[in-house]
Amino acid sequence: MDGIARTLEITLELAQSIIDASVQRATESDLLMNVAVVDAGSNLKAFARMDGAWLGSIDVAWKKARTARYFDMETAALSPMAQPGEPLYHVEFSNGGLITFPGGIPLQLEDGAVVGAIGVSGSTVDNDQAVAEAGARAFQEALTS
Repeated sequence: MDGIARTLEITLELAQSIIDASVQRATESDLLMNVAVVDAGSNLKAFARMDGAWLGSIDVAWKKARTARYFDMETAALSPMAQPGEPLYHVEFSNGGLITFPGGIPLQLEDGAVVGAIGVSGSTVDNDQAVAEAGARAFQEALTS
């Protein structure tokens, strides 16, 4: 994948490889998922809705990806800060709606620059996180190939 992940842009080819790795992980776990990949500007770059995945999770997957990119942190890490009494309580009402539970992961280059994010929804938050992690691993593998 020479040059694919060496710039500050997620190409369609790279985004599709992230989606493919996530869908493969979901399939192996007998899960039906929606998977979104956004670019550095939080714009949707690639999306997959597995056959039978919940319609309501389409928006959730995209918002998890956007949330991870907007804050450059995993949504799982953001979640505790968005609870009642915490400093980011009600943050989910900003930016046109955010999702602050697990399943969103920023995609970072080796120098720490965030070039996009993945968001997954369709099952429990633990399953969403595991499928998102598979996509994030595919991104990291592309950096080293």
